[in-house]
Amino acid sequence: MPIAITSSFAFHLERATDCLLQFQVADLPEQRIVASETMLTKTLHLATVPAQDAIGERLWVRAEGDFRVDYSATVEVQREAADIAALAARDPHDLPGEVVEYLFDSRYCQADKLQNFVAEHFGQHSGGAKVAAMRDWIAANFTYDPAASDAATTAVDSFALRRGVCRDYAHVLIAFARASTIPARYVSCYAPGVAPPDFHALAEVFLDDPAAPGNGAWHIVDATGMADPARTAIIGIGRDAGDVSFLTTFGLCRFDSCHVSVAESG
Repeated sequence: MPIAITSSFAFHLERATDCLLQFQVADLPEQRIVASETMLTKTLHLATVPAQDAIGERLWVRAEGDFRVDYSATVEVQREAADIAALAARDPHDLPGEVVEYLFDSRYCQADKLQNFVAEHFGQHSGGAKVAAMRDWIAANFTYDPAASDAATTAVDSFALRRGVCRDYAHVLIAFARASTIPARYVSCYAPGVAPPDFHALAEVFLDDPAAPGNGAWHIVDATGMADPARTAIIGIGRDAGDVSFLTTFGLCRFDSCHVSVAESG
């Protein structure tokens, strides 16, 4: 069933400022963009560049004053969601080169600081069963609380607080997986059923590919439990939230509003 997406956000720039935007659904084999429209306030400069790992695109915008983005799309998601718990992990020496960076610590995901906890609580599991246990632990022990974190909150902060939003749930799951030598990356996406409606964040882990024995593949895991992988439209990926924010400004910015709506259509 198609997914209908609308999103808009507005901000103000005191002077001419460069901004990097990433809000459009990525064109991928497992998600077909049926139709899309993007409307932007007039810019001083506009350019499209590939996003992280060439998944999706970013817009370089140079603008001044009030700026608004309006985006709509209809997307057919054709992703097969595997049973995570049944998948084996890949040995580090068998990982493709482009996957290796997702084993390392990043700005918001300090896996090294969580290794002892992960070994103690999840050491009896392996591969996808370990990831599933991590996901279930976060779901059972965290409270969804928009007031508990901000743009500086890390996985270690969220782990201590046991509170946060989807961004924080994803960061903790990613850090847990990396602490177990399972590659994990951050995903920005749209998905129906997310409450409150917003740009959503979840994790992908690199495990065996059930469709191609002997190979690995990325698999969506959502510790909030709100997004169905088979109905999730990916915007982009990164090491953590810093790589795939819908708005990054290289100068002073006042953020004014944001609205997201995602629903099944047809």
